Amino acid sequence: MKQFLLSFLEILEVVIVAVVSIYLVYSFIAQPFKVDGKSMEPNFSTGDYLIVDEITYRFREPVRGEVVVLRNPTNETEFFIKRVIGLPGEQILVSDNKVFVDGQRIDEIYIPEDISMSDTPPFELAETEFFVMGDNRQSSFDSRNWGPLEKNKIVGVVRIRFWPFGDVETYKPVENV
Repeated sequence: MKQFLLSFLEILEVVIVAVVSIYLVYSFIAQPFKVDGKSMEPNFSTGDYLIVDEITYRFREPVRGEVVVLRNPTNETEFFIKRVIGLPGEQILVSDNKVFVDGQRIDEIYIPEDISMSDTPPFELAETEFFVMGDNRQSSFDSRNWGPLEKNKIVGVVRIRFWPFGDVETYKPVENV
């Protein structure tokens, strides 16, 4: 009986450590996210499962071109996936199917060349604001609709697509955007 009790306590200890570890990772470091909607097509599709890094932005600011998960500014219970386009202090303008940051056109290698976008008035970003857009510009509810996004609404940066298995991919900041 004593041997059984010791074995049971050992197993219980392992289970408790595993549950606490999973809780801490899920709550503070990274969590899974399932894409729902077509706002990021062709790069992300409904049903894609992603790992979202929640810790990086505690040490640095988001970078233009990164894909982030954020809380919907108009309904905090919903989460969106969008791409960072504008950084704090910049002016963003969409005109003639192109995006301009501080008057300079940005090269968006991640969207189709023939994409169509409605023109917007200029958006002036404050020191804590970002401008985010979906890659599928015709079907995205984003900063063009609700305005600049406060940094505290950003949950984290997308690091890995782990489903579907045929599309497994890791993500790094997009350079020269």
